[in-house]
Amino acid sequence: MSRYLRNTCANPQARILLLHGAGAPMDSLWMNTVAEALSSLQLDVVRWEFQYMHQRRVNGKKRPPSKAPVLLAELAETISELQTWDQMPLFLAGKSMGGRMATMLIAQQPELNIHACLAFGYPFHPPGKPERLRTEHFSALKAPVYILQGSADTMGNQTLVSGLRLPDNMHIRWVESGNHDLRAKGLKQAEVMPTLAAEVTAFVNVMLGR
Repeated sequence: MSRYLRNTCANPQARILLLHGAGAPMDSLWMNTVAEALSSLQLDVVRWEFQYMHQRRVNGKKRPPSKAPVLLAELAETISELQTWDQMPLFLAGKSMGGRMATMLIAQQPELNIHACLAFGYPFHPPGKPERLRTEHFSALKAPVYILQGSADTMGNQTLVSGLRLPDNMHIRWVESGNHDLRAKGLKQAEVMPTLAAEVTAFVNVMLGR
């Protein structure tokens, strides 16, 4: 398999680097569904895997994610490569852990020239451990962040997150009764993503001044 998976379209308005979560690869059903939905709305979607996930693909052995500094270094290198392709505006997006790494990198390296960040199901805390918040870097975020979060997400439900003090440049769109995959109760994933993808596109348009 190629290092990158790309869902593109005619005359895309921006590029999104879409990052996978901790336990599923870049070509999982969820990632395929989201990439297809976004690319249908004039976005060039590029997927890529962190090295630990790529190694699992090579040898078939499940591996936990590498430590955050390693993941961030890999991500920064990939962004640098993508920025040599052309001058298309670049957005970062990620599922769960991917969204967390995207926000952490933007907070640590604001010079990367990332227009904005999108997180699908942000892991505000580990499952069952709401006291271990993963929000310490939020105050350093300079780029806008748009989070799509299920109100019943086990890593950050609406009751908990609504009580947090979040930066002004962070917007959360709640998916009523949605789980960590943003699937609302009684709906299939394919029924959820077109609407959410349209909202992501609207956010991208605002960020591009269109």
